[in-house]
Amino acid sequence: MPKPVVPEPARRRRRPTKNGVVLSEDLIVRTALRMLREHGSAGLTVRRLGIALGADPSTLYRYFAGIDDLTLAIGDMLIGRAMAGWRRTGDWRADLRELGLLIHAAYLEHPQAAVLTASRISGKSHEIAADEAILGLLRDAGFPDREAVRVYHTFIDMTLAFAALDAAALALPEQARRADEEIWQATYARLPAATHPNIAAVAPLLIADMNDSAYPAALDMLLDSAVSRLGAASGHS
Repeated sequence: MPKPVVPEPARRRRRPTKNGVVLSEDLIVRTALRMLREHGSAGLTVRRLGIALGADPSTLYRYFAGIDDLTLAIGDMLIGRAMAGWRRTGDWRADLRELGLLIHAAYLEHPQAAVLTASRISGKSHEIAADEAILGLLRDAGFPDREAVRVYHTFIDMTLAFAALDAAALALPEQARRADEEIWQATYARLPAATHPNIAAVAPLLIADMNDSAYPAALDMLLDSAVSRLGAASGHS
């Protein structure tokens, strides 16, 4: 059974660990991110995290209820890093596009963590701040509330889905990832027009495009649609 989480003021360790550091939620999450990058999700355990921090593993339960709670905090930190680089400019479409790209990039900086967290809902501070900002952009732009929620839902799900998809490719072993990338040149480019006329016609474009993320293009398609929906909503107001 998970142990109850002690409130922040009461759980701070005043003495440094044997590694000479003072534990904090931020330090634990950053250490967990490093462990995920180096060892993958299988390498992230309370015991190994305690060793990396130079602390008794049981001490970590004073900060997090367990690995799942820590996982949610990792996802929230990634969103926080994206939000730290974002500012509103007054152009809702440009602002939403920039935020989407920042969230996507923040996850891809930590592929193993992205695979683990992109599908989760944490309810933590950075996630809530991002949701508030997105909905604020849309409502301030003039979207009716129902349309604002629809665009928000599509935007955030698409952003996180692409983050998970692209991160999963990056998290593959190098040899497997390169083999996947070479399929477009080794297989698709050699299909004859007699049997596969459509693939043959666009093969050079497939080779040029298919190993890059489709997220920026998908994001622009979504935002173009949102602009049209806003115009339609305004015309009926």
